[in-house]
Amino acid sequence: MQVHKLLSVAALAAAVAAPFANAAQPTFPDKPIRLVLGSAAGSGPDIISRAVADRLYGAWGQRIVVDPRPGVAGVLSADLVLRSAPDGYTWMMLTSQLLVATNVYSNVKFNLAKDFSSISLIGTTSFTLVVHPDLPAKSVPELIALAKKQKLSYGSAGTGASEHLSGVLFTTMTKTEMLHVPYKGVAEAIAATLGKEVNMAYGVVPAVVPHVQSGRLRALGVTGVKRNFMLPDVPSIGEFVPGYQMLAWYSLVAPRGTPTAILDKASAEVQKATKDPYFGEQMKTLGLEIVGSTRADLDAFRADQTRRISSIVKAAGITAQ
Repeated sequence: MQVHKLLSVAALAAAVAAPFANAAQPTFPDKPIRLVLGSAAGSGPDIISRAVADRLYGAWGQRIVVDPRPGVAGVLSADLVLRSAPDGYTWMMLTSQLLVATNVYSNVKFNLAKDFSSISLIGTTSFTLVVHPDLPAKSVPELIALAKKQKLSYGSAGTGASEHLSGVLFTTMTKTEMLHVPYKGVAEAIAATLGKEVNMAYGVVPAVVPHVQSGRLRALGVTGVKRNFMLPDVPSIGEFVPGYQMLAWYSLVAPRGTPTAILDKASAEVQKATKDPYFGEQMKTLGLEIVGSTRADLDAFRADQTRRISSIVKAAGITAQ
C-alpha cells in the first residue's frame, strides 16, 4: 500500500514537471549556427556552404554563419570545430580534400570517423584528366598505350592532393609509370599543361571546362563513376578502366556527442534544401551532382571513401608534412 502511494506521488510529480522540462529545452535552433570550412572565401566549398545556409535560414529563421578557416587542407578547421561544445551550434564542411589530408599528413591529432557525426552528403563531382592537344592520345586507351611506350608526366594541385591520387590510381590500375609534378594549386597545374611543362593534369570539372571548350586542352576522361553533365561527351575513365573512381565531395558533419535529435533535424532540413530547384541551378556552375543524403547513407559513404583513399595512399607511400 505504501509502495503504491509512493509510485502514485512519483507519477504525479513527473506529470507536473514534464511541461516545465520541455519548456527548459528550447526549440532547435534558437540562435545562429556556425559552419566552419577549411577552404577560402569564394571557393567551391564556401559557395556550397552559403547556398545551404540561405535555405536553412529560410526554414529556421536563424543564421548559419559560414566561417572559412583555410589551412593544411582543412585540418585546421577540424581542430577548431573539435574545440567547440557538441551542442549542435557548430558544424563543419567535411570534404574529400580533408579526408585525403588525414591520410597523408602524419601529425593529425583527430580521427574523422570517430570524432565527427554525419549530417548529410550534399553532393559530388569529378576531376578531369586533360592533356595538351599536341599529345598523340585522343582517348584513355590511347593514353595507356602511349604511356607504355614513353615516359609521360602529369601535374597536380600538390603532393597528396586528390588530383595527385587520381594520377596514382590511374597508373596503378593501368600498370603504367608517369612522373608526378606537384604544383601550388590546380590553376598552376593546368597552366603547366597549357605550356607543355607536363603532358597532362587532373583538375575539377569547372576548372578545366573553359580550356576544353576553347580547344586549348583535350579532355580524355572524368574520374567519377559516370559522365559529368558539364562535359557530357567526355567518358568516365571507369568506362575503360573498370573500378576506377576518384570523387570530389562535400558534406556536413558535427562534433561527436552532438545530440541525435539535433543531428536528425539538421539532416532532414539539409535534405530539403538540396531538393530546392534554385539550389540545383546554383550548383550547376560547380559541376555538382546533388545527393542530399541521409545520415546513415553519409556514414556508409564516408567509410567507403576512407577505405579507398587509405589504400591508395598506403600503396603509393604518399606522405606530406
